Amino acid sequence: MRVLITGANRGIGLAMATIYNEQGHEVIAVCRESNDEIEAIAAQVISGLDLTDDTAALQMQQVLNVSLGDDEALDVVINNAGLFKNETLGEIDLGSVRDQMEVNALAPLKVSEAVLPFLVPGSKIANITSRMGSIEDNTSGAYYGYRASKAALNAFTKSLAEDLKQHDIYACVLHPGYVQTRMVGFNGDLSPEQAAQGLVQRIEELNASNTGGFWHSNGTALPW
Repeated sequence: MRVLITGANRGIGLAMATIYNEQGHEVIAVCRESNDEIEAIAAQVISGLDLTDDTAALQMQQVLNVSLGDDEALDVVINNAGLFKNETLGEIDLGSVRDQMEVNALAPLKVSEAVLPFLVPGSKIANITSRMGSIEDNTSGAYYGYRASKAALNAFTKSLAEDLKQHDIYACVLHPGYVQTRMVGFNGDLSPEQAAQGLVQRIEELNASNTGGFWHSNGTALPW
């Protein structure tokens, strides 16, 4: 199996890459900056790409055209790279909101479209979201850019699932949990490794009957 992961050089992305490598699968890592950890486990590292750049996804596609050729497929694509900031009412920085929309919503959509030529029946797209993107679950406000960007990602992914299911290609959004990563100052209830185990299991379970779902890494279905 061949797995492409964005934001694979640290945190949850690196933990998922490690699991897939240990399972004997081929990992293609996409990241802004490579490091020794991901170089040691990935079959291919595509680095130096800023996925907020409108040309970056096309550049990634061109690299994959060369490395994979016409007869090679991606079995799993995981859009993991993300940006977390907070805006409170009265102090909303629209630049911050735009940045989060670019990284958390538009970049995964661009990547998903760019990898379409490499997807085959049975391929899966898993977009790492947050339950903070759930409108129903929002009972505390604030985090305007983060919540909106993840809600947009959820909507994009639902459309992907509907558009791709006729080709037997499946898509879902997954909330990893409150994970101890740099994004949240290493606070959290789960280690990246614990979250990654659940995410990998949920991706394995993704199929024609549940495509378009929104789940916690522990398997709990989450409200939209």
